Amino acid sequence: MKKIQAGAISVLLFTIAVSSYAADPLPSWNDGPSKNAIVSFVKDVTSKRSDTYVPPAERIAVFDNDGTLWAEQPLYFQFIFAMDRVKALAPQHPEWQTTDPFKSVLSNDLHGVLAGGNEGLVKLLAATHTGVSAEEFDAVVHDWLKTARHPTSKRPYTDMIYQPMLEVLQYLRKNGFKTFIVSGGNLEFMRPWAEAVYGIPPEQVIGSHFGGKFEARGDGFVVVQSPDSFFLDDGPGKPVGIHTHIGRRPTMAFGNSDGDMQMIQYTTSGPGLRFGLIVHHTDATREWAYDRTSSIGKLDKEIDEATTRGWTEVDMKAEWSRNYPEPAAK
Repeated sequence: MKKIQAGAISVLLFTIAVSSYAADPLPSWNDGPSKNAIVSFVKDVTSKRSDTYVPPAERIAVFDNDGTLWAEQPLYFQFIFAMDRVKALAPQHPEWQTTDPFKSVLSNDLHGVLAGGNEGLVKLLAATHTGVSAEEFDAVVHDWLKTARHPTSKRPYTDMIYQPMLEVLQYLRKNGFKTFIVSGGNLEFMRPWAEAVYGIPPEQVIGSHFGGKFEARGDGFVVVQSPDSFFLDDGPGKPVGIHTHIGRRPTMAFGNSDGDMQMIQYTTSGPGLRFGLIVHHTDATREWAYDRTSSIGKLDKEIDEATTRGWTEVDMKAEWSRNYPEPAAK
């Protein structure tokens, strides 16, 4: 009898725990203004009795990637990947020993790499991201992610994702939203792993990209990235990318830096109820604290814009109970 009672109590406690979790769609968010704003907005646009109801087909949520869905310090992860690729490909390119930005990469001179500005970075990406088929590049990214580790946390880069934002993605999808990545990063770098990590399929990833060429190779046909043209999906490029790829103005937009400002402006200036959110990196203990003066993920004009336009500003230190998923759980 005692065993039966103990078993019944265990089942009851488990049921209560599951019900409590189900009742809180954002368990890694502390109760506060940002969590309340997200939940209230979703209720307002999904309730058919609400004057602000949004049909499922129009429920579009767009997310920046670097600094919003995963970490971006001490350097954007894609550039770390590109620099590793330069070192791997260097034996095939002896001219890189005397040509920047490759020379600086090979000598581990990060300041020299960044001194070339956007032009130098695009040159770096062109050398490491083009000339191969989409399938070949996909395999290169997967192989890199298997062994690459973050320089300070020593965790795989796909473990440096924000658990609170994963919960937002899941919560929105359960409420009929279609979630998109809209990033300044190269879309061919993000597509190989975004679905497994975020639940966002490759056709819902929008990013910077080179031109493409259709080629016959062997007995098949492939698409190859070509350095002939480059579209920067950052700043004012983000609304253009959204319009080109989605064809609808989003209902919700999430970012963390000045490069996301125009995306949130575009989203929140549409008719009806709209939502804009910026992730403010305030947690120097669990992560990094940076904003107006940072060279990576600079958040300056967007803070002022958020105040003026009533966007939600997340204080990571105060409003997130944890930053990253537990490795075992993931």
